[in-house]
Amino acid sequence: MTRVLVVDDKEMMRDSVATMLSRKGHGVVVANGGAAALEKLASSPCDAVITDLQMPEMTGVELLKAIREIDEQIPVILMTAYGTVETAVEAMKLGAYDYITKPFSGDELINTIERALERGRLVKENQILKVRGTPAGSSACGREHEMVGGSESLVGLRLRLRQIAESNSTVLVTGESGTGKEVASRWIHEHSPRVEGPFLAINCAALSPSLLESELFGHEKGAFTGADKMRKGRFELADGGTLLLDEISEIAPEIQAKLLRVLQERSFERVGSSTSRSVDVRIIATSNRDLQAEVESGTFRQDLFFRLNVLPLHMPPLREHAEDIPELVTHFLRTLSAREGREPCRVQPDAMDLMMQYRWPGNVRELENICERAHVLSTNSQVTAELVSSWLTCVVEPEVVVSDMDEQDIELVCDGVRQLEDIERAVIVATLTHHDGHRQRSASALGIGVRTLGLKLKKWKDSNLVPTTI
Repeated sequence: MTRVLVVDDKEMMRDSVATMLSRKGHGVVVANGGAAALEKLASSPCDAVITDLQMPEMTGVELLKAIREIDEQIPVILMTAYGTVETAVEAMKLGAYDYITKPFSGDELINTIERALERGRLVKENQILKVRGTPAGSSACGREHEMVGGSESLVGLRLRLRQIAESNSTVLVTGESGTGKEVASRWIHEHSPRVEGPFLAINCAALSPSLLESELFGHEKGAFTGADKMRKGRFELADGGTLLLDEISEIAPEIQAKLLRVLQERSFERVGSSTSRSVDVRIIATSNRDLQAEVESGTFRQDLFFRLNVLPLHMPPLREHAEDIPELVTHFLRTLSAREGREPCRVQPDAMDLMMQYRWPGNVRELENICERAHVLSTNSQVTAELVSSWLTCVVEPEVVVSDMDEQDIELVCDGVRQLEDIERAVIVATLTHHDGHRQRSASALGIGVRTLGLKLKKWKDSNLVPTTI
């Protein structure tokens, strides 16, 4: 989860910003002034900082300078009143990422934060790639993006990945949420001739169409309100490397048309420019939806689908290769122990049996979450059946359901002949009810991302399949 530090001496403003960020699934740390903010950063690193400009004792600009002495890369956003915009602009010259003028809307705040977080992630990824500087497959690459498992399914998948990695063709990775689509995408890049180039990723579902267009293609100074300087987009920054378009099915029709042109002609124009720029970028797109069905329903361009579906790769759900669960559990627990500097947990046989029988609706991501939870909460480094059993009852077998489900939901979940999406919808609604509508806790219990949960709810609300109050 991303962590954002909110700094403001006024409690009402501080809490308002923190609430808006929390509702979007971000972790939030708050501080009532510059000194407190620096203490927070020293003890708990954050992914971005948003601070008021005018504060007693230490101004936002002074805080920015102090932060830059600690961390040169963390994005810092300034909140400013109209009369201090000039000061905010001056602060950007000192290294601030952006500023936002009061009063601002929730959407404006979220878009600015999301853009800053994506930028921070981009900088970190480029630093990692520069530090590696080693051939694919060397020890520097580690096992972070390895496909762990010895089942027939995973052996075949690794063979397919090696074949795909040797090519420069466009790849379409499909599969349920949590199956490892991004891991596979990074594996392809790290084992390809492009490994020395950048690997950039963008979540197409997280940005509005106008913001996504700017993020993909960049913009010229003055192209739109707030475009006070030229900015390169992901295509330009990924030149010579790989660009991952995550959740490609969520892009708007107008962006689909522009993306098609880039794939066809390998050129684009920045927003506000008529000059075409050529790029050498390999595209990997991911989707947890059936894009062929989206084409048939008219929500996704057929010609774009054909351009993306050059090298298809399907990630199997964990329930189809459950024999890999013991090896995955061992891998996750060893990784966690190395990260935390403590002895790896030992999983008791009855606990492993429970995990082998579970259906894992959140797939490998859910398994990894369970392993991390067990690593933190286990007693004497022993993972027992008693410990994990309560975590494997949110979304699984018909005989195990959330206690707060009403009779209609229980009947729906237990009816094995119902459509999978109906079952999924009923369980998600029941889980939200169980957690009083709290999306972050519900998503964690379900083993899915907050954005994935939000997209599902939006789709169902638009189709009048769930109450609009959820």
